[in-house]
Amino acid sequence: QVQLVESGGGLVQAGGSLRLSCAASGSILSINAMAWYRQAPGKQREFVAAITSDGSTSYADSVKGRFTISRDNAKNTVYLQMNSLKPEHTAVYYCNAGIVPATFPPNEYDYWGQGTQVTISS
Repeated sequence: QVQLVESGGGLVQAGGSLRLSCAASGSILSINAMAWYRQAPGKQREFVAAITSDGSTSYADSVKGRFTISRDNAKNTVYLQMNSLKPEHTAVYYCNAGIVPATFPPNEYDYWGQGTQVTISS
């Protein structure tokens, strides 16, 4: 069974940095785009950043220049480096990926991780 597991969240002071990781496991044929979303208290889940299988990236305007998404295809892992963090970055961060499991027919499915809490103190 395919699953995504995030790690790296925690509590840091404003101005600090965190690096989130999300590893895909299971019987996987291929992974297409991988992305990070976040959901702050009382708000809807929103897009943060995405990366394609060939490394093309896109970012929400609010995190450009501050967050960096990357991936290690050999490890089926996507990362989110977050620098100069602010209290408004406090949220549960979710990993998302388009994965083709090693099943027949080889269809792509959308998978989500369980989320990791990021809390930035002022």
